[in-house]
Amino acid sequence: MLDVVRLCPWDDAIAVTAAQVRDVFQRLYATGQWQIGDPPILVVVDAGYDVTRLAFLLADLPVELLGRMRSDRVLYFPPPPQPPGKCGRKPKRGAEFAFEVAATQPIPSVTTVTDTTHYGKVVATAWDRLHPLLVRRSAWANHPEGDLPVIEGAVIRLQVDHLRGDRSPRPVWLWWSTTAATAGDVDRLWQAFLRRFDLEHTFRMFKQTLGWTAPKLREPAAADRWTWLVIAAHTQLRLARPLAEDSAIPGSGPPAKGASRPRTRPSRISPPPRENASAGQRTETQHRRPRPANWDEEQAPRTRAPRRETGQTKPRGSHHKQQSCINAKLSGSLPSRARQRTDGQRRAHLRLPGESHQFL
Repeated sequence: MLDVVRLCPWDDAIAVTAAQVRDVFQRLYATGQWQIGDPPILVVVDAGYDVTRLAFLLADLPVELLGRMRSDRVLYFPPPPQPPGKCGRKPKRGAEFAFEVAATQPIPSVTTVTDTTHYGKVVATAWDRLHPLLVRRSAWANHPEGDLPVIEGAVIRLQVDHLRGDRSPRPVWLWWSTTAATAGDVDRLWQAFLRRFDLEHTFRMFKQTLGWTAPKLREPAAADRWTWLVIAAHTQLRLARPLAEDSAIPGSGPPAKGASRPRTRPSRISPPPRENASAGQRTETQHRRPRPANWDEEQAPRTRAPRRETGQTKPRGSHHKQQSCINAKLSGSLPSRARQRTDGQRRAHLRLPGESHQFL
């Protein structure tokens, strides 16, 4: 985790993301982690980002953008060259390329096939020089006067045999901000996109293990400070990974260089069987609890009170008799046994005029 920024409701998410990437690149260049002559930095985003606009905003940096597109997108090829002698306006775009319509997809320029462990056979096909149709609304509404830019890139279609859990796989569409993709570029790009999912596990660790969302903070500044503390703790844990190697098992010797030691659990040793125990009995059984001297083994077992059958209820008469007795006590009319008491032992029940009681 390199940077975090709080988004306000009025912020442009793509513009803020572009500023973040630019700031991170400047820090990498200032510390010498990227130098002139190194390969471009690959930035991988998901379908929630407008990867074409992000590539337009970062066109002056040595970075490559790779992002997933929705399966209902429609892109366009560059316009064909105008035949000589033809007058009129030159077309702005060429043939249509619809992701969901196979009839609009010509022969791909690159096709690779890879065998994987979890997904079976992976077929990646690529088409070159495809761009989206931009209109003057939303993020492009305030673009300077003139024609909108043509942002070309390579489209990669990723298809696998099967997914985990016997789910039916659907193709994944990727857009790369560079053209003229080779077979090596296609394999590198779709494998890099699959590694992007590791970030989801990082966020889960932030929330469940490090307690990112546990405190209920009132101030935005306090939430920002807590977020940076969580990022610092995660960085310390990543730097301490060599210190958390498995300890050597006594008598096994040090592991080979570059090899990971298999995780072992302490063995559970059970006590030896008794000499007079059967072959299937492996552990000691508890001794019988001592009985008193006058205990009779043949005495009848203690019986329990009979239980009511399922669905059986108490008679309605007893319930109504009990309820009427309670109402009589609360209303002042005591039973006959209470009338035989002396005046000093009786309770005084006062009732106001017009007062009534209702018992449910």
